Amino acid sequence: MSTTELLPNFLGGKWQSGSGAGTPLFDPVTGAELVRVDATGLDLAGGFAFAREQGGAALRALTYKQRGALLGEVLKVLQAQRDAYYDIATANSGTVKNDSAVDIDGGLFTLGVYARMGETLGDKHYLPDGEAARLGKDPLFQSQHILTPTRGVALFINAFNFPAWGLWEKAAPALLSGVPVIIKPATATAWLTQRMVRDVVDAGILPAGALSVVCGSSAGLLDQLQPFDVVSFTGSADTAAVIRSHPAVTQRSVRVNIEADSVNSALLLPGEAAGSESFDLLAKEVAREMTVKSGQKCTAIRRVFVPEGVYAAAAQAISARLAKTTVGNPRNDAVRMGALVSRTQLNAVREGLDYLKAQTEVLHDGATHALVDADAASCCLGPTLLGTRNAAGSDASDRVHDTEVFGPVATLVAYRDLGHALQLVRRGQGSLVCSLYGSDAQALAKAATELADSHGRVHIISPDVAALHTGHGNVMPQSLHGGPGRAGGGEELGGARALNFYHRRAAIQASTTVLAQLGA
Repeated sequence: MSTTELLPNFLGGKWQSGSGAGTPLFDPVTGAELVRVDATGLDLAGGFAFAREQGGAALRALTYKQRGALLGEVLKVLQAQRDAYYDIATANSGTVKNDSAVDIDGGLFTLGVYARMGETLGDKHYLPDGEAARLGKDPLFQSQHILTPTRGVALFINAFNFPAWGLWEKAAPALLSGVPVIIKPATATAWLTQRMVRDVVDAGILPAGALSVVCGSSAGLLDQLQPFDVVSFTGSADTAAVIRSHPAVTQRSVRVNIEADSVNSALLLPGEAAGSESFDLLAKEVAREMTVKSGQKCTAIRRVFVPEGVYAAAAQAISARLAKTTVGNPRNDAVRMGALVSRTQLNAVREGLDYLKAQTEVLHDGATHALVDADAASCCLGPTLLGTRNAAGSDASDRVHDTEVFGPVATLVAYRDLGHALQLVRRGQGSLVCSLYGSDAQALAKAATELADSHGRVHIISPDVAALHTGHGNVMPQSLHGGPGRAGGGEELGGARALNFYHRRAAIQASTTVLAQLGA
């Protein structure tokens, strides 16, 4: 019988443990069991009702400025516990310190942005949406659109790769909007999410019912959703399809936001010679994106497009950078890339690699990396660069454009001309992000607008911003996160735009005298 701690859930304003034995969480490097999670037997209906009625009412009674101030206090609590969060990330996610920072400090930064936004929004209980519009010849009777917080709960079903950032990039806009949050983290890495929620709850900052966490199975969660609730999901397209087909969505019109699979691209524009500054920036960014968090980022570069003439040089330049990456136990200071989060994830990456290898060549083999302070039984895997050497091969390799291997894997793809390159990029059928590399500002701008319709974000890396850009895969709260098509069709962040998902829009038609009293 397991002796590790069974992490409690916080639901209905109280800590409560599941009635089952629990699912163990492991260290992906050592294989040691860390803690257990379980949600069996929880009163989900009661917990959702408590959040909806108690938490929602208390949050809506506050203004945006007051809720922003609460988020600021939450941030202080979390900052005081950063060392503990890093320890959990090392043990449960297998990440080196720099990669843990992407998750933990990235989450805290995002929380801080929305905390400060409350001050800007001010002492209001609703947000005006545009200007009032006349409805006839006489200007006395007009229409004013407003946004008011939805009177429901926000259910978040999150992915395993960002247990900290994934929590706060969703929860911060929701709480600022006045909507209570119930978070269901991915089981494999739920410990960090649960610990953060525990610290915030113990600090007594938020109203009762404002923040809840359920760790373990998601069974029954969607059944609790009512018409004014919202659900935001990050994960696989298969699970997204299940959510979209649930009666809560199809019959009760629950608002849903999806972030799913994404075969993101990096594109070196024509005319950039091997060894040029733009060429080197591409090689550097690709190698970084392949290895940060062991490639386990929804925004990581999966396809790298270069002109046929520089394919060999690009393969060599990227491979040389990857060869310097030390892989293994993140507790060793010499290690630059840690483990995949679980045995299940390791097996999935290996299967995906084999699937892609049938239509590609191996340019850098991750199997050549000796593991540091880790053995073959660990979930560590070196970075692998695949390639399609010519444009004809790029057209024929459909698997490269249709398959996301969620690990340290990318494919170098040769193209004939810019038109061909744009066509190949679009074969990803909608992505979260595409990065462009070049030195011609006009050409970069044109390519960006050409690709904007099929991407949530276009990140342009030109020599003048080499030391300033925020990174292809880094999601900044000021910019949109999401993407059309296979990427899920959702939108998150983007500054104040994030609040739209948690508000309902209505038109108030009235005398201008009445409309003037809306903000009184």
